[in-house]
Amino acid sequence: MIHVTNLTKRYAGRTAVDSISFDVGRGEIVGFLGPNGAGKSTTLRMLTCYLSATEGKAKVAGHDIFRDSINVRRRVGYMPENVPLYSDMRVQEYLRFRARLKGMKYRESRSATNEAMDICGLADVQRKMIATLSKGYKQRVGLADALVNKPELLILDEPTNGLDPNQIRQVRELIRHLGERHTILISTHILHEVEMTCGRVIIIDHGKIRASDTPQALVRRLRAAGKVSLQVKGNPQLVLEEIEQMAGVKTVRHVDTRQEWALIEIRTVANTEICEALYELAVKKNWVLRELVQHRASLEDAFVDLTLAGKTTPNGKGENE
Repeated sequence: MIHVTNLTKRYAGRTAVDSISFDVGRGEIVGFLGPNGAGKSTTLRMLTCYLSATEGKAKVAGHDIFRDSINVRRRVGYMPENVPLYSDMRVQEYLRFRARLKGMKYRESRSATNEAMDICGLADVQRKMIATLSKGYKQRVGLADALVNKPELLILDEPTNGLDPNQIRQVRELIRHLGERHTILISTHILHEVEMTCGRVIIIDHGKIRASDTPQALVRRLRAAGKVSLQVKGNPQLVLEEIEQMAGVKTVRHVDTRQEWALIEIRTVANTEICEALYELAVKKNWVLRELVQHRASLEDAFVDLTLAGKTTPNGKGENE
């Protein structure tokens, strides 16, 4: 569905997207992730022909974004981060207007509008002015706009931006439903939603692709240390000294100094299990043990590891040191 080769976008004095290559297959739901300023939105805008690329090649549904941009636009439904809506129009009126702009005939536009409103749960507000809608409903109108011409590909830039947890859950379920009939490329900062929705993840940072794999595979190959938290009653300094000497321990720190119970955070060498050894140490040293937790790596850990690798912190040390 999407084939990108060495795509580049340069502005005066900086390169926003630096020779990236990736593919998205038909029927996939792919998360396109990266920190602020990484080049996500620029890439999405080039794929939808809103921006022209400086160099490289890209095809959407077999059509070149340079030579055949009209056919690309006909096959793409795009929902930008800040959805531009005509607030002085009613929901149904706006969607019919948008369907006609996208080349649909009168009767076809009416049935397509009704179907898009039904999919996005807008039937109850179809006659309301867009200006009176909540943020969640405005996002739904933006999504219905992207859907109304029944595109093969949906490109969604921060579709849950500004929504509350209940609304985010509703959008997540809607995206899953849409994935049965559309290819979806979605950019978001809510990594938990990506893990639950997307079959594959592409991570971009400083304009370059850092990883492209399933969320599960990215977590499995995570370079960062594992993490264990320990809560005991005792002298924190003595506890730290004992744990530092254990095999497989990378770093130890006392997290909370305000309570009677010492909360210790331990980072271990990757794929190292030390919980049993920690329990035996606590018994041996007569520590009163309140909590011992092995934290499993998540997509968020993988994202941080890939995008902060090699960067320096204010103390001059690398993030992964």
